Amino acid sequence: MPKLLDIENLQVEFNTDNGTLRAVDGVSLEIAKGETLGLVGESGSGKSVTSMAIMGLVPDPPGKILDGKICFRGRDLIKEDDAEMSHLRGDRIAMIFQDPMTSLNPFLTISLQLTKIMYRHDKGVAKIDAWRRAVKLLDDVGITAPDRRMKCYPHELSGGMRQRVMIAMALMMRPDLLIADEPTTALDVTIQAQILDLLTDLQERRGMAVMLITHDLGVVAGHCNRVAVMYAGKIVEHATVDKLFASPRHPYTRGLIESIPRLDEEAETRLTPIVGQPPDLVNRPSGCPFHPRCRWATDVCRQSYPDVTKDPADETHYWSCHVSPE
Repeated sequence: MPKLLDIENLQVEFNTDNGTLRAVDGVSLEIAKGETLGLVGESGSGKSVTSMAIMGLVPDPPGKILDGKICFRGRDLIKEDDAEMSHLRGDRIAMIFQDPMTSLNPFLTISLQLTKIMYRHDKGVAKIDAWRRAVKLLDDVGITAPDRRMKCYPHELSGGMRQRVMIAMALMMRPDLLIADEPTTALDVTIQAQILDLLTDLQERRGMAVMLITHDLGVVAGHCNRVAVMYAGKIVEHATVDKLFASPRHPYTRGLIESIPRLDEEAETRLTPIVGQPPDLVNRPSGCPFHPRCRWATDVCRQSYPDVTKDPADETHYWSCHVSPE
C-alpha cells in the first residue's frame, strides 16, 4: 500500500531547567491510507511529542526538531512554513486531544467551534451549509438531537458527548490522517468502547488513516492493524497486531502484555507488573534504557544500545533487544 505518512529518524529535544531532554530519539514510522497504527507506551515514552511534531505544534523554544523527515503525501512537513502547516492542520491532518474539556473553548457554543473550522479552510462556504454539515457530523458521531446540541456550551454536555464533539471537529474537513491521542482516557469503560467503535466505523467509511496513541494494549488489540511500541523516545518493537500478541520479542512489550488482565485465566492469577519507573530522559541510563527494569538484562544491555533485529519470516516485525526472550 502507498505511504500516506512516512517518518524517518525523527529527533525532538526540549531544554529544561535540569538539562536537555531527548523526548523523541530517532523514530521511524509509516502509515498507509486507510490503516490504523497503534502507538503504545507509558507516559513519557514520546508518543504525544511524536504526534505534536507531525502537527507542527512542538513549541520552539523550549522544544526543537533536531533531525529527521516527516513526509505527508510526499511533502516534508518539517520544511513547511507556519502558514502552510496552519492550512494542513484541521484540513488534511486532524487531531483529537486527550481531554475534551480543556480542548474545547468554554466560552463558545458547539456550533461556533464546529463551523469556524469550515470558515477557516473553505472561505466560500455559506453559513447555512456550514451549519448543516456540522449538524450532520454530530449526528454521524452519535449525538442525539444535534440541532439542539449545536446551541450548547461544552459544560452542558457529558464527557462522552464532548469527546464526540471533538471527533466531529476533527472530521469537519474530511482529513486524510486522524491522530487520536489517548481519546478515551477521561471516559468510563462503557463510553470508551463506544468512542473506539465509533472511530473504527468512521475510519472504515471515510477511508482515512488513523494513528491511535494509547498506553493500553487491550485497545490496540481490537482497533489497530499494526502497532509500534515506544520506550524512552524510541521504537523498541513494531509488528502487526496479531504477530505482536502471538510473539512479542522485546521484554518491555512482553511486560505490557503480561500486565493486561485476561478473562481466560483463573480469578486468583496475579498480574506481572513491570518493576521500577520509566527512565529520566535528561540523565539516561547507559546502554538499553530498559535494562534497569528488565529481568533478562545482561552486561551487554548495560553497555550498548541494541541494533534492530528483523524477523526473517516477516520484515514488518522488528525489535531492538540484545536478549530477546522467547
